[in-house]
Amino acid sequence: MIGHYALDQYVSITFSEDKGIAYLQFSKKDENFTCSFEDLESFLHSHEVRYGIQRDIVKRISSNPEEYFFSRVPIAIGDEPVHGVDGKVVLTVDLEEDRKPLEKEDGKVDYKDLVRLHNVLKGQIIGRTIPPVPGQKGKTVTGEEIPFRAGKEARFKVGKNVLVDQSETAMYAAIDGLVTLTDKGKINVFPVYEVNGDVDYSTGNIDFVGTVVIRGNVLTGFTVKSAGDIRVVGGVEGAELISGGSIEITGGIIGYNKGIVSAGKNVKVSFIQDGNVVAGEDVIVSQSIMHSNIRAGRDVLCNGTKGLIVGGIVQAGEKVVARTIGNTMSTSTAIEVGVVPELRNEINELRHELKLLLENEDKTTKALYLLNQLANNGQLSPDKVALRVKLNATKQSHMREEKRIKERVLEIEKMLEDTTRAKVEVIKTIYGGSKIVIGRYTRFVKDPTERVVFRYTEGDISLTPYI
Repeated sequence: MIGHYALDQYVSITFSEDKGIAYLQFSKKDENFTCSFEDLESFLHSHEVRYGIQRDIVKRISSNPEEYFFSRVPIAIGDEPVHGVDGKVVLTVDLEEDRKPLEKEDGKVDYKDLVRLHNVLKGQIIGRTIPPVPGQKGKTVTGEEIPFRAGKEARFKVGKNVLVDQSETAMYAAIDGLVTLTDKGKINVFPVYEVNGDVDYSTGNIDFVGTVVIRGNVLTGFTVKSAGDIRVVGGVEGAELISGGSIEITGGIIGYNKGIVSAGKNVKVSFIQDGNVVAGEDVIVSQSIMHSNIRAGRDVLCNGTKGLIVGGIVQAGEKVVARTIGNTMSTSTAIEVGVVPELRNEINELRHELKLLLENEDKTTKALYLLNQLANNGQLSPDKVALRVKLNATKQSHMREEKRIKERVLEIEKMLEDTTRAKVEVIKTIYGGSKIVIGRYTRFVKDPTERVVFRYTEGDISLTPYI
C-alpha cells in the first residue's frame, strides 16, 4: 500500500485554467500500485484540491487503479457561478411592432391594423418592470469563490406624457392617446390627429406633437411632421414625412427622387420607387425597392413574395435581406452593411452631454458642500433648506443620467466594434452589376449567384450558402 506522501511518484494533479476542474493522471503505470481511499483523499488535499471531490471516482481508483492508467480523469469539479438575469420592461399594451407586415397569398399586404388604433386612456397602466434575477457565486476546486455577474435593474426610458410610480416599477399614461416608441426606445403617449382623405392643398402641411393618421395619400411637395408615428392608409409621392417614431404606409412610395421619408424607429411599406428613406432601426418592405436611396440604422428587410432590390443604394447598420438583388440587365445596385453613421453621431453627442453633465454635477456638489457646512453650524435659513433639498434631488437625477449615458456609450462601442453581425442575405439570386460593401471592404458581383450570404471574415468579404 502506497502512503499519500509517495503518491507523488505515481500520480499528478493539474487544474483547468479557471480552477473549476482538477484532473488526476498517472505518471507511472505500475501493475502493483495500490492505495487506500483515505490516502488518495489526503493526497488531493495536500495538492490544494478541497472542494467538489468526486468521491465515487476516488473510491474506484483506490480499488481498480489500472482502469485509469491511460486517461486524465476529472477528480474534482467545482461550481460554476450562476450569472444574474437582467430585469426588463414589459409593455402592457399591444404596439403591433411586428417586424414583418401580414402578407396575403397574392403577395399583397394586409394593413387593416392601420385603421384600428390601440388608444390608451389617461391613468391607464402601460408598462411594468420585471425585477432582475440575482446570481449565485461559484466555487473553485481549491475552495475559492468565483464571483457572479449580477442582473441589472431595468429602467423605463421615459418619453412624453407618461408617469412613473415612486417605486419605478409601473408606468402610466398621463393623457388619452397612442403609446409610441421613439428613437433609443423612449416610451411616449401621444395624442392622435386624423386626416380623412389626402394631404393636399385642402389640408396643407401637417406638423403635430403626436401621432398622425392619414386615411388617403400624401401628394408631392407636401410635408407631414410628427413627434410620434405616422400612418398612411394610401400611398406617398415626392413628399416629406418626418416622424420621431415609426412610419407605416399601406401603399407604396413613388418618390420621383424628391422628398424624404424619415423615421426615428421603423419604416414599413409595401414598395419604394425612386424614393429616399431613412430609419433609425429597420426598413421593412414587402414587395420591392427600385432605384432608391435607403438607410437603416439596423436592418433592411425585403423578403416578401417578390422581395426585389434593383438600382440605387441600400445601406444598413447590420443586415440586408432580399429575395433578389439586381436584374438580368446588370443594373448597378449597391448594398452596404456595417454602416452606422447615426451611431457615430450619437456616441459623439453622448460624450458631449456627459461632459456638460459632469461640469454641472461638479457645480452642484460644490454648492451642496457649502450648504452642508452652513447646516453643520446651524446657519441654514428656510430658503437655503429648500435649495439644499432641490440640489440633492438634482444630484440624484444627474447621477442616474450619468449612469444611463455611460451604459449607452458602452453599448454603442460594442456595436461599432462588432462587424460579425454585418451581412447581406440573398434568398434567391444576386445578379452581376451588384456591389456589396461591408465596412471598408467592397466586392463586385460579376455573375448571377444563387442563395448566398455575404459576410466579412479576416480582411475580406466571403460567400457562404444561404440556409
